[in-house]
Formats: sequence, structure tokens, C-alpha cells
Amino acid sequence: MRPLRRLWRLPLLVVHILVAVPVALIFINGFAARFRIAGERVDHRAVRLWSAILIRLFGWRVRRTGSPLPGAVLLVANHVSWLDIEVIHSQIAAGFVAKAEISRWPLIGWLARRGGTIYHQRGQTDSLNGVMHTMLRRLNDGLAVAVFPEGRTTSGEGVGAFHARIFQPAVLAEVPAQPVALRYGEGGSAQTTVAFWPGEHFVGNFFRLLGEPGRVVEVHFLEPVPVSEEGRRRMANVCRERIASVLAEGP
Repeated sequence: MRPLRRLWRLPLLVVHILVAVPVALIFINGFAARFRIAGERVDHRAVRLWSAILIRLFGWRVRRTGSPLPGAVLLVANHVSWLDIEVIHSQIAAGFVAKAEISRWPLIGWLARRGGTIYHQRGQTDSLNGVMHTMLRRLNDGLAVAVFPEGRTTSGEGVGAFHARIFQPAVLAEVPAQPVALRYGEGGSAQTTVAFWPGEHFVGNFFRLLGEPGRVVEVHFLEPVPVSEEGRRRMANVCRERIASVLAEGP
């Protein structure tokens, strides 16, 4: 069935892309950000709509538990796939911190940049310092910022160590961190399916997932972690524990 799914989904994806580019130019910009619909910025709603349609075209149905905090918050999620950004963006428009390589991915990189993604060149201290300052500025402006504290995608078989340094802007801005657990498939049964396989690049993963059967993706917005007197390490550990607890649950 995989070839048939690709045959069905690919034309719809092309139509979505052709529509999305002019929509992005019209609605995802500083001018549109001045206007609101039902209390939500127009550019943020456009980001959410684009992302929701994209993941639906891949056969994913979002099942959400909990709600994202409004205003300034550091969203902290486990990292399995490039889909993670789109899944979270379907629920809340946030400025993601992502590796610089994504900026070169076809269309996704361009749209991510329009959506406020903060790109980081891994291994470069100057780049990280710039990312931290940008995160702090956005949090102080009352905006949501999202990070993957593992620092890279995983195999989907567990949760890696969380780098505490990425929590420093939340400590300085005195805003909470909200853990977000992502589970693909019932009970996380498709975690390893959506993850990058050894030697697999973005294009290969993209077309492989385009042929996968429809599944549920669970998005758990968990209890926020306030700024701790014990510092960023405490925040990182608590966030990781809460995410790992959800991932360990059955269907």
C-alpha cells in the first residue's frame, strides 16, 4: 500500500505547497502580526494551519492532552523526527531552536524561518551565544520559545540526556518551562518508524513517511516547571522525568 499512499498524497502535498507559499508571504510577516483573530495573532494562526494540514497529509491525526501555556514559556520536547516541529506548531506557534542544516531543507527550512525558527550552528560557541540572546529577547517580549534539549533527533527508543544550558534563558527571563511529550502511534508504537534510520537523510525520510499508514500522534502538554532556586539543571531534570514518564506509559 505504500506506493498507493504516495500516489494519493503527493499531488495533495504539491497543492498544499503551492497554496502555502503565497499564504506564507501574505500572512507570516511582521505586518500581519499586528492583527488578531479571536485573540491570536494572524501570523501565528497561519503557522498553525499550515502545520496542521501538512501532518494530516502524511496521515497523522493529532490527539492532544493538556494545553500550552499562553504568553512567554519555554516549551521543552523530546526529539524524534522533523515532524516534531510541525506537530507542535499545529497546536501553538513558537520560535523553535533548530540545527542550521534545517534551513537548507527544501521548503521546510524556508517556512520554518518565516515561522520564527532560531537556527544554531552546532559546535560553534558564538552561534550558541547568539541563540541564547535571541531566546531571552523573545521570552522577555512575551513569546513562546520551543527547544529540544537532547540536542539532536534520537532513534525513538528512549529519551536522551537534557542539556541544562538551553534552560538558561528561561531562568534569566523568570518564565516557566513546559514539558511536551510526543508519542507517534498508539502508545508510542511508531516512534522508531518516524525516526531517522541509520544513514537516512531528510529527503529519504520524507518520502518514506509519505507512504506510511495513517496513525495517531499524541501531544502531551505537561505540568509546567517553574524557575527553580536550584537553577537550570533542576529544571532540565524535572522536564526530562515528566516526559520520560509519559513515554513509558502503555497505550
